Amino acid sequence: METKQPIKRRRGIYLLPNLFTTAALFSGFYAIVGAIHGKFEAAAIAIFIGMILDGLDGRVARMTNTQSDFGTEYDSLSDLICFGLAPALLMYQWSLSSLIDISSFFGKLGWLAAFIYTACTAMRLARFNTQVDKADKAYFQGLASPAAAGVMAGFVWIGSDNQLDGSNLVLITWFMTVITGLLMVSKFRYRSFKDLDLKGKIPFINILIIVMLFVLISMNPPQILFMIFLTYAISGPVITLIQLRNISRNR
Repeated sequence: METKQPIKRRRGIYLLPNLFTTAALFSGFYAIVGAIHGKFEAAAIAIFIGMILDGLDGRVARMTNTQSDFGTEYDSLSDLICFGLAPALLMYQWSLSSLIDISSFFGKLGWLAAFIYTACTAMRLARFNTQVDKADKAYFQGLASPAAAGVMAGFVWIGSDNQLDGSNLVLITWFMTVITGLLMVSKFRYRSFKDLDLKGKIPFINILIIVMLFVLISMNPPQILFMIFLTYAISGPVITLIQLRNISRNR
């Protein structure tokens, strides 16, 4: 009796979703190069482009049924570059590096703030990957790395667009860098908006709101995008404090 041998599937990776991930990775790399050469506005815009591409790769993978473990790990590494290292280096080159003009000690505080942000991004991504099957999909634990990058890149974009000198804002940027990094590894709950049904029917007024949002962003992209991501970053602690207050009242 001849036994049928199991058909061996060829190993490989899915091209389409990983193309978007590669493009997001390139955006982060371009932002780093731009920051090194003093092209701060272009670097900030590249990070925002990376956000769009990062949002597309997962959706494309789900729509085409091409999810894979490789894609998940590749996406996390891309996020670390685009939303961790690139924003930290951009903020350092634009503002934090000026602390060296005060003293060598303050200069170290500058690059340490950038490192704290990068390390927090790495820990945030690692924690997300280990809890992806256990966590509530409607909420994130800690600020998502793209939103944190939006705060950082948005502030630099505003400064560059208005020809502000980052060295004059170094105190603000130092605290912003450290606090944004710590929010990523915090236990504050943030809405993920993954529970929204994008395939079902929605009221006409919701379409109108989305259109108006795009119009609003087009009027002044750096300020509007920064305010959106800053509001989202603040929403986690605010919502948590409100929930704790309601719990204490009900006791």
